[in-house]
Amino acid sequence: MPHMPRPPSIDHGVISFLWGIGLGAYIYFGSLAVGVSSGTAFIFAALGAFAIYLLVRIYGEDTPPRRRANTSPTQRSANND
Repeated sequence: MPHMPRPPSIDHGVISFLWGIGLGAYIYFGSLAVGVSSGTAFIFAALGAFAIYLLVRIYGEDTPPRRRANTSPTQRSANND
């Protein structure tokens, strides 16, 4: 049975940008819905989108934890000398 191909690799910066734009639009239209003026809503949305972009860019990437080499306790003590 053939296996399903993996999805294409997308750079993490592009993903961060899409999160920022999407949630910035959510802030903008949400602000308009509760009666905030258009200019104020745009400024809040732009600042929010930039902050979201930075947070996702810095903290959002999944990096596997570093693993230590499998060595016996006697080899570790010999390496520390």
